[in-house]
Amino acid sequence: MLLGVLTGPLCAENWPTWRGSSYNGVVAGKQPPLDLAANQLWKAKLPGRGCSTPIVWEDRIFVTSPIGEEDGLIALDFDGKELWKKTFGKLTPGRGQRVGSSANSSPITDGEIVVAYYKSGTVVCVDFDGKPLWQVNLQEKYGKDTLWWDQGTSPVFAAGRIVIAVMQTGGESYLVSLDRKTGEEVWKTVRKYDVAEESGDSYTTPHVVKVDGVEQIVSWGADHLTGHDAATGKLIWECDGFNPKRAGMQRVIASAVVEDGMAVVPFNRGDSLAGVPLNGKGKLSADHWSWRDDQRGTDAVTPVLHEGKVYVLKDGGPQRGRVTCMDAKTGKHLWESQLPKGPQVYYASPVLAGDRFYAVREDGMVFSGTISAEGLVDIKSHALEEGVIASPVATNGRLLVRTDNHLFCFGEK
Repeated sequence: MLLGVLTGPLCAENWPTWRGSSYNGVVAGKQPPLDLAANQLWKAKLPGRGCSTPIVWEDRIFVTSPIGEEDGLIALDFDGKELWKKTFGKLTPGRGQRVGSSANSSPITDGEIVVAYYKSGTVVCVDFDGKPLWQVNLQEKYGKDTLWWDQGTSPVFAAGRIVIAVMQTGGESYLVSLDRKTGEEVWKTVRKYDVAEESGDSYTTPHVVKVDGVEQIVSWGADHLTGHDAATGKLIWECDGFNPKRAGMQRVIASAVVEDGMAVVPFNRGDSLAGVPLNGKGKLSADHWSWRDDQRGTDAVTPVLHEGKVYVLKDGGPQRGRVTCMDAKTGKHLWESQLPKGPQVYYASPVLAGDRFYAVREDGMVFSGTISAEGLVDIKSHALEEGVIASPVATNGRLLVRTDNHLFCFGEK
């Protein structure tokens, strides 16, 4: 099962992590409808406001949420019926901003267990019936959370274990591997760099990929892209050049996307992208990059990467809503389209289901369109009339969107 999570297309109908089985926001199989207004199947009330993305395994949906004053996890079926909900102790509130919550990180599953991580530092593991298997608190073990904003990174499976990245300017900054059955530490690797104020704060989620036969954890944060051996935590390579003048406030939100030995890295607070090959060893610099683009970028929204093409949604500023398709190997611009304009920005990362593209603005406006050689065509809009921070999920012909208050499900009626 874990092999399926890592390889992606073998279990493409599942959505086991916040960006799907490929970690790149892509799903194969039956597509959700383009016309969402006519195809809402249900909406389920959630017990609290969270910003995490739901995950899916076969006929079950799992989503983290505050439940009262505690960290919670909920399981639903595809009729929107609640199967169970569990709590795991006192939550740590979000900072009160519209983009934050106590449950920003998305859970993960391998088809047997579900692992969730919360702003409180609590990591929990349950089975599919909600039975608690183990629980640990990273902040109690390794030090407090010093991030300026609410935690964003989600766990990943790597080398048959659970790996969590804690990347922050102050305090401990590390990768930790936890035993799948017990939650006990297998290895812990310091990931600390000398950076300017706030520039070490990272809200990104690592990728797990094989490079030259070695399973690696590729992490983006603290002005560095790094590759660690998934089995041991040993640093294999590190690449800088993203912030040569050591500017402050260069925190990173949008994750890198990785495919076919190439990472596409958003940096410079939404103004730049870089293509970085993953075949290096030791200390690497910008000389190792394949390309750099200072005209297209994204700050909070992670791109989509599929079959050598990267789709970049501009999330803020005058060009918000611009979708650029680029060649991942060369950075060449292939086409550009514009979603309908509005005063709001994007926090949710888009998804690609076959040739259908879905993006959700923070005011709950959902845009759908078809990818063509010339750009997005047949663009449609649907207003949910609730705020949205969480990324949408496409699976088995359904589209799931988590709003401030509900989980919406769309599909052909």
